[in-house]
Amino acid sequence: MNCSRQQRARTARLYGIVDLGYVAADDCEAVAGALLAGGVDVLQLRAKNHEESFICRLAQRLVPLCRAREVPFIVNDFVNVAQQVGADGVHLGQEDGSLAEAAARLPAGSLVGRSTHSPAQAREALREGASYIGFGPLFPTPTKEGRPGIGLESIAEVEETVGGQIPVFCIGGIKPGNLDEVLGAGAQRVVIVSGLLQAPDIGECCREVREQFHE
Repeated sequence: MNCSRQQRARTARLYGIVDLGYVAADDCEAVAGALLAGGVDVLQLRAKNHEESFICRLAQRLVPLCRAREVPFIVNDFVNVAQQVGADGVHLGQEDGSLAEAAARLPAGSLVGRSTHSPAQAREALREGASYIGFGPLFPTPTKEGRPGIGLESIAEVEETVGGQIPVFCIGGIKPGNLDEVLGAGAQRVVIVSGLLQAPDIGECCREVREQFHE
């Protein structure tokens, strides 16, 4: 997948996350399988407040599932884990270190994503060499407790200034019920976390979301 990671990110529309804030560790493979079967284009493992060795063991179980579907597998925060398990990339928050240093530790062509919360941060991530950005949270969300939603007003600006060069994935409180509003504001790609993970049928929910993109 090395030569096509960047291309797969560019063509992605729906980014899914196996988030241990919502998913028990024992259920991660089943949840990842449902997300992949439902049609997520990128899959991330997010395991806040867990030991690196634990995250590594969990990631090793998810890598083959993503490989089988040719879906890029991303590790949140931990460059070491991404390196050890042969992930397709890493996603870093604003306080999680240099994108260039992360890229240097991973194989050529790996994806290095950055969370951004304003147009200025989005432009800075582009200058830093991000492969893609997350932009949000658009709405208040338990995933980012205490952080207010930034709203939809800046989506078009970020798509115009950054989105033409790297993929912009809008994130934060996005659910099937407000996705049309987000797309109407100019979003091309989204990350949906709890809206998928808490669905009665994760795979079916993914498929319904993909239909909203009118692909």
